[in-house]
Amino acid sequence: MQSIKRTTVFADEDVLRKLREIAKRENSTVSEMIRKALREYVARRRPKRSPLSLTEIGRSGRKDISERAEELLGKGFGR
Repeated sequence: MQSIKRTTVFADEDVLRKLREIAKRENSTVSEMIRKALREYVARRRPKRSPLSLTEIGRSGRKDISERAEELLGKGFGR
């Protein structure tokens, strides 16, 4: 396990009560449930790779592909 640092979290009584019930049902501790929830939250918020733009997808560096399309397709280009 990674090192753990103590912190204070303020939460509504109702949320804490429900969290205690969940922890008891899952035979866990409230602290472990909070750590798990934080890990899941952070994982969902990770920056995602930005998608390639349409102009970047087809960039091969070759300028003669459209002129040689028939020749290249006959050789299995694009399979």
